[in-house]
This record gives sequence, structure tokens and C-alpha cells, in this order.
Amino acid sequence: MAYGGFGGGMNMNALMQQAKKMQEQMMKAQEELEQAEIVGKAGGEMVVVTMNGKKEIKSIKLDKTAVDPDDVEMLEDLIIVAINDASAKADEMSKDKMGPMGGLGGLM
Repeated sequence: MAYGGFGGGMNMNALMQQAKKMQEQMMKAQEELEQAEIVGKAGGEMVVVTMNGKKEIKSIKLDKTAVDPDDVEMLEDLIIVAINDASAKADEMSKDKMGPMGGLGGLM
């Protein structure tokens, strides 16, 4: 009885091709996430945060009406809400693009 190292006579070449294809798909998805532009908003559009799909903040825009020297705490809260909004959208985009490969991100 001969053993090929992999049960069921699995073709090693086919397995390697499948792994390579999966790695290419993951790299493409990661590149798309890096290029994506995700916008989070708070207070209508008083605070607008733009980040990519890797959660790197690219810009923060503040409406002049959001800048009240007597209520800095409100502006801080609006910034946090806008960042969290964009972050949640980035998570959803990442989940959609990476799909079942998402858990393998650190392996390749």
C-alpha cells in the first residue's frame, strides 16, 4: 500500500495551483481595500472623515459651524462618531472583499 503523503490521492499540483490562485485573489482584494475611499459622517455633514479600506485616515473635514470654542467637547464627539462610522463601513467592505479568505490574511 503506497502513501502519497496526502490522503485520497490529492493532486499536489492542483492543490498548489489553488493556493496560488487564492493568494492572488487575496492580494487583489487587499489592493482594492487600500485604494478604496470610505466616508464617515457625523452631525449631518459637520464632520466628514475619509479613510481607505485598511482604516488609514486620509482626511478630516470640519464645517465651520462645528467649531465652537465654547463647546470643544461636542466637536471631539462628532469626530469620534465620524471615525467610527467610516471604520464600520471599512469593516463591512473588508468582509465583503476578503470573504472566507479574511481569516487567512496573516498566512500569506
